[in-house]
Amino acid sequence: MDEKQLVKFLDEQIALEKEIVDISKASVDNIKNILVRELIRGITMDSKKHALLLGALKGMLTGPTPLIEEENFDEIKATIEKHIELEAKAIQTYKEILKDPPSESIKTVISEIHKDEVRHHTFLKTLLKALIEKETLTKDQLEDWMFKYAPFHGSPGG
Repeated sequence: MDEKQLVKFLDEQIALEKEIVDISKASVDNIKNILVRELIRGITMDSKKHALLLGALKGMLTGPTPLIEEENFDEIKATIEKHIELEAKAIQTYKEILKDPPSESIKTVISEIHKDEVRHHTFLKTLLKALIEKETLTKDQLEDWMFKYAPFHGSPGG
């Protein structure tokens, strides 16, 4: 699939995910069973997330992807590390409940939440290592780049 086809595919998928969200929102208001209602709302939130992620992929294909500036790195790193810590705590808590769940419905829902938390935890660790650390633009790198590639380097006005 070439880039143009991929962008078209992403646009179609974004529209599909948004349609799922709209249909789900319209149907959920009349559902009286709280568990069924909230499970549908959860799926709706996943579809919103999918549309956002597909939009991000499209943005990466069609526009510039800026590097993360050094000033933002510490804040982003701290936020992701805290999120990783909280996900680990949630994973442990859900694991404890799953050892002896009070009912089959609780086991089913908690098990799905636990799987999500494990996936989030793994993803955040990968994100921190692979994306953030490799795309941080340090002040030294920026100054070095400007010195090497400035159009007037070594001439008057530069």
